[in-house]
Amino acid sequence: MCLRERVAVARYRHPDATVRPGPDPALEAAAARPEVPAEPDLVVEEVTTGFCGAVIRCEKTAQGPTVTLEDRFGKHRVFPMEPRGFLLEGRVVTLVRPRVAAPGAPRRTASGSIAVPGARARVARAGRIYVEGRHDAELVERVWGDDLRIEGVVVEYLEGVDDLPAIVDGFSPGPDARLGVLVDHLVTGSKESRIAAEVTGEHVLVLGHPYIDIWEAVKPSSVGIPAWPTVPHGQDWKKGVCRALGWPENTGAAWQRILSSVHSYKDLQPELLGRVEELIDFVTAPQG
Repeated sequence: MCLRERVAVARYRHPDATVRPGPDPALEAAAARPEVPAEPDLVVEEVTTGFCGAVIRCEKTAQGPTVTLEDRFGKHRVFPMEPRGFLLEGRVVTLVRPRVAAPGAPRRTASGSIAVPGARARVARAGRIYVEGRHDAELVERVWGDDLRIEGVVVEYLEGVDDLPAIVDGFSPGPDARLGVLVDHLVTGSKESRIAAEVTGEHVLVLGHPYIDIWEAVKPSSVGIPAWPTVPHGQDWKKGVCRALGWPENTGAAWQRILSSVHSYKDLQPELLGRVEELIDFVTAPQG
């Protein structure tokens, strides 16, 4: 039904004056609450002129708020929004400006940071973050990718922690080129902890998580399993996990299954979250 037809129906829906309409919830609401928001397409009648039309818009003027109505013939008239100045289905009401909807909550990135709409990736910093393995890099990208692009931080991965001393030497860390490193299974007394201690310096920060592999840093509930299996010492951990869970022994496919279950930081264990955030803060900190 077009606008003119809606106005006509609303204005002349009871051509027989002897016919009385039954109870109407809209009428009862108007009677109980004489202030009615002037929403677009609301059909009202101005009390002094009898002009009947649908609300087109509301405006602020020096003389006060006004409402523009359009009648069934497409004619527009502007009226001041005075108290009890309009009829809604025969009831006197006061039109008021519609409330402006409160802005929605800001969108957040997968890491929980407030998203910056339209932000472009920053030119890469000299500083870098290294992680131990491709799966680690893919997980960091999935959760912190938006943040890292805005900060201009590039993430690369080590083939193994044994390569770390050579990478640090070749990188030549400094005040404007800090190096952050995330290591798997960084526990006291391990080979990883000894290498980390060897390369750590003013411009190099090595942090780690306690998990045997980055897979374990994903919450079991997110993956849809009760817990990560315990794999007997000496067995390939990833293949052992697949066997224990009844998955095919295809670690690449298993990882994609795990990674696809990660939608935000809420799917990760706090022991990993804190370490990655600390590394990002370290490499992006202003020069002291």
